[in-house]
Amino acid sequence: MPPRGQTWTTLASLRGSHKNGFRQHEPGVIGIGSEPQFAIGQRAIFAQTPGGNILWDCIALIDDATVALLKGLGGVQAIAISHPHFYTTHVEWARAFGCPVYLHAADRDWVLRPDSCQQFWDGATKTLWDGVTLVRCGGHFPGGTVLHWAGGAAGNGIVCAGDILTVATDRKWLSFMRSYPNLIPLSRREVEAIGRAMQPFTFAHIYGHYFDRVIAADAKAVLDKSVARYIAAIEGTRGY
Repeated sequence: MPPRGQTWTTLASLRGSHKNGFRQHEPGVIGIGSEPQFAIGQRAIFAQTPGGNILWDCIALIDDATVALLKGLGGVQAIAISHPHFYTTHVEWARAFGCPVYLHAADRDWVLRPDSCQQFWDGATKTLWDGVTLVRCGGHFPGGTVLHWAGGAAGNGIVCAGDILTVATDRKWLSFMRSYPNLIPLSRREVEAIGRAMQPFTFAHIYGHYFDRVIAADAKAVLDKSVARYIAAIEGTRGY
């Protein structure tokens, strides 16, 4: 965020200055991000699962080329978003593909544009269809959510995490924050709750919110050791 604060634009203006780029991370997992970088530079994930295609998280730019490409890949059967920072133009995305948008009910107050596409869910998990589960982790936002696809990573499982589980710069660790621009960390209780929420799931890869923020192997073990390291650091028991 620049020192002058946020500024605003329109979708029409963005379509004139930007385009979307695509990167296949692995079979069935395609990243979508705007070029040149816009906002915080996040990218969405298009996951092609046997039960249907999912758009995970959202980017602001949706244009004719993006819609045509994704429809050629089978369209989008559902959109799921990790937390309000990535709500952006999800209504336009939902209308383009005629699909629902799944948002956790704990974050309902941040929805400033109510629409019939929004499907609010409650509780700890929501199964979209076989092998695809939304998991409430909390932390960054009360309804902070990740997506688990059991069939990803050649059947070893993947997690699409946004910045609920933040992939560190070295891609060897995860970390956790309440507020990134204000550098406010999460408490021990909140991070332990994230670890418990993810415990039932098996996964080899974690996809963060940038193209290059990917845990490419042993992701479940990385999460476990990262929770332990984080707690030791904030409790003052971690050795240096």
